[in-house]
Amino acid sequence: MGGSSCCNGSKVLRAAASRIVRGNTMSHGQSPRPATARKSSDLKGTVRIPGDKSISHRSFMFGGLASGETRITGLLEGEDVINTGKAMQAMGARIRKEGDTWIINGVGNGALLAPEAPLDFGNAGTGCRLTMGLVGVYDFDSTFIGDASLSKRPMGRVLDPLRQMGVQVKSAEGDRLPVTLHGPQTPNPITYRVPMASAQVKSAVLLAGLNTPGITTVIEPVMTRDHTEKMLQGFGADLSVETDPQGVRTIRLEGRGKLTGQVIDVPGDPSSTSFPLVAALIVPGSDITILNVLMNPTRTGLILTLQEMGADIEVMNKRLAGGEDVADLRVRYSELKGVTVPEERAPSMIDEYPVLAVTAAFAEGATVMHGLDELRVKESDRLSAVADGLKLNGVDCDEGEASLVVRGRPGGKGLGNASGETVRTHLDHRIAMSFLVMGLASEHPVTVDDATMIATSFPEFMGLMTGLGAKIEQAEIRAA
Repeated sequence: MGGSSCCNGSKVLRAAASRIVRGNTMSHGQSPRPATARKSSDLKGTVRIPGDKSISHRSFMFGGLASGETRITGLLEGEDVINTGKAMQAMGARIRKEGDTWIINGVGNGALLAPEAPLDFGNAGTGCRLTMGLVGVYDFDSTFIGDASLSKRPMGRVLDPLRQMGVQVKSAEGDRLPVTLHGPQTPNPITYRVPMASAQVKSAVLLAGLNTPGITTVIEPVMTRDHTEKMLQGFGADLSVETDPQGVRTIRLEGRGKLTGQVIDVPGDPSSTSFPLVAALIVPGSDITILNVLMNPTRTGLILTLQEMGADIEVMNKRLAGGEDVADLRVRYSELKGVTVPEERAPSMIDEYPVLAVTAAFAEGATVMHGLDELRVKESDRLSAVADGLKLNGVDCDEGEASLVVRGRPGGKGLGNASGETVRTHLDHRIAMSFLVMGLASEHPVTVDDATMIATSFPEFMGLMTGLGAKIEQAEIRAA
């Protein structure tokens, strides 16, 4: 019985992955497909955004680890999340899909099996780093590989605390993929002060603590997205959070406790929401409604910043779903003004700076962004990629070591690239989507060199945007 269910699960995950390939193609060894966005008007309609990426990753991970059955609706079926599901399956979880519901039979905390082959995370930094924490402390080998983009990203920030717990690490130069981990017979619980604002590092240490006896403690000087803490508590982990008067959070996890399967409805991803949201703000005559958006306060920095710029964003139907704040957003075209974004807001909107920079290109005056050093180590050096793309399309901007200043041009006159020069995306889905949004309000078209990798986080992007009235065309795949 178990074997057929597991086999069925493999087919389901493979089918999901191949659907992504057909819909948008993947960045993994696929031919690039440029895409061009042109000046549009009157974006209208109501859309529902795919499930939040952070919660989707964790749903597969915690469901695969917990005892009993976990049922997930609203899961983001992007390439990144599917790769996390495949990794959990390779370590013993049984995963299948019935209708719109993913059903996972987990192995039980502490009972992951040694994977027989390297775990391939493609482009998924979150899935890779969190799974390193989850399985790294087990007394067997686990090897992590990824695509060209992920293989350039630093893993030392996760590997350093794992080393302190007794994990043996073999890696490519500079603590990059491929990485092989082998845990000790008994891992050491540690107290770890996170040196940078990173939910991935915090989460990796906590997940390593699940199979470590005693109390694992993470001290977080700057709060980052807290889905790991909330969801682990929901699955039954003995986890507590204390915040001191300075805002420093101390998270304590009792290791080797029982996790029990849960029912999860994944709310809409705020990072994916940002693309139709910004498009509606900068395209004249637009009025759209976005349903079921996650409004966790650690994720709403972009909305707050846009409202400070004068954006007409109406937050409707506020509610709680699975312990998370959720709402619907009505967004209308707005005349925007530049602002200075507080540096301390960066962790709550780190993935949204590319699309904020695009928004700023259409605002009156200068928008100043500080505290952007984390953008240098994303899927690409996002800070340089954004600045280069803006300049290519006529935007006046200055790139600093950890800052960006954008001087806007209301109405987008002169923006875009009349000669068809392409924005270099560096295999980065957020760079591709941000600049396609830019082209919807620029005088001239904006073209990106490749849109295939959008499938890693938002496979429905093209269809959703064109359904609202956006003029975006993707090059056809040429037969070899």
